[in-house]
Amino acid sequence: MPDYHIHTLPNGIRVVHKQVLHTKIAHSGFIMDIGSRDELSDQTGIAHFWEHMAFKGTEKRKSFHILNRLEAVGGELNAYTTKEKICFYSSVLDKHFEKSFELLTDITFHSVFPEKEIEKERGVILEEMAMYLDTPEEAIVDEFDAVVFDGHPLGNNILGTRESVSSFQKENFLSFIERNLSTDHLVFCSVSNLPFEKVLKLAEKYLSEVPRIQKHRTRTPFTGYLPKSVTIEKPISQAHCVIGCPAYALADDRRIPFFMLNNLLGGPGMNSRLNLAVREKHGLVYTIDSSYATYIDTGLLSIYFGTEKKQLKRTTTLVLKELKKLREKPLGSMQLHTAKEQLMGQLAMAEESNMGLMMLLGKSILDQGKVESLNEIFDKIRSITANDLTDIANDVLREENLSILNYVPV
Repeated sequence: MPDYHIHTLPNGIRVVHKQVLHTKIAHSGFIMDIGSRDELSDQTGIAHFWEHMAFKGTEKRKSFHILNRLEAVGGELNAYTTKEKICFYSSVLDKHFEKSFELLTDITFHSVFPEKEIEKERGVILEEMAMYLDTPEEAIVDEFDAVVFDGHPLGNNILGTRESVSSFQKENFLSFIERNLSTDHLVFCSVSNLPFEKVLKLAEKYLSEVPRIQKHRTRTPFTGYLPKSVTIEKPISQAHCVIGCPAYALADDRRIPFFMLNNLLGGPGMNSRLNLAVREKHGLVYTIDSSYATYIDTGLLSIYFGTEKKQLKRTTTLVLKELKKLREKPLGSMQLHTAKEQLMGQLAMAEESNMGLMMLLGKSILDQGKVESLNEIFDKIRSITANDLTDIANDVLREENLSILNYVPV
């Protein structure tokens, strides 16, 4: 039996809840299967702009009343946008859960996009964009998406461009929402000490008024990857580099083995192969890591590091050497056991965050229609063999398959 509850309302909205008795905080949110990859060519950045505008006025509230409603009782209200998701979420004391539920419903479904607020928030987003451009370690990771997914919506920057952000008006937001919002692809998720019956009663109270909206939107799949090597001069003091390539999609059976391979290569542990070989052994970097992002039709491996300009070639060579080891030298039995134990421990600790757990519930229901338990995931991890990892490394991490983006000081 799953340790969470799920119910589908008549309008198609799914409500998923996990009761955690030892907490006084209620985390909840709406997660929508809409993201920057769903923008048309003249809409880049509008999903993220909508995330901002949701806090700027509804049919019954002005911006101040939205921002103050939960903050006044010690709660938090926030949002995020990714390539495939938009989420509005909150955290409050359990006694204020109904207040947060009603507010989240209001900003999700009843935003009015006041023209004056659009103009003000346009300036805020342009400043956010400038701040991001002044942070090369963040900018290069996003620009690497454009290198790998060249010409595809997955390659677009979530923030958009100065030109697109400067052009949006109220009708653009309404048009984007009308084209993409579907109640069948929207989940209300929560984690708290409240029983599911109470959560469901509030869901029926506040969400029954939302009409059923069904959209048969199809996303353009990513195809036609071509490896590239790009070097860009920047007014910076350190060289930055991202190396990577497309990887396995969300539903691919090789996703979890590749996730473990990535964790071994450059995950959060200080004992990752890249950290030991490049930082600890040679002292060439302060930060080096690798990440694996999954989408419905593809994935992306990204290895990032920053180093002195004169050490860029040497550091890149060391990274490629570690990838070659994964392709050519299978893990020994003790190495494999350690890699499995480390990953399982990290996943178990991640589930200790009720906020992260709440978001995981929503995303899993949207993407897979279910939430895998830790034990199910652990069983998949335990079944991984050394040959599985070697085969995957040879499939994805071939040197001729890699793209490289360098930022170098002028």
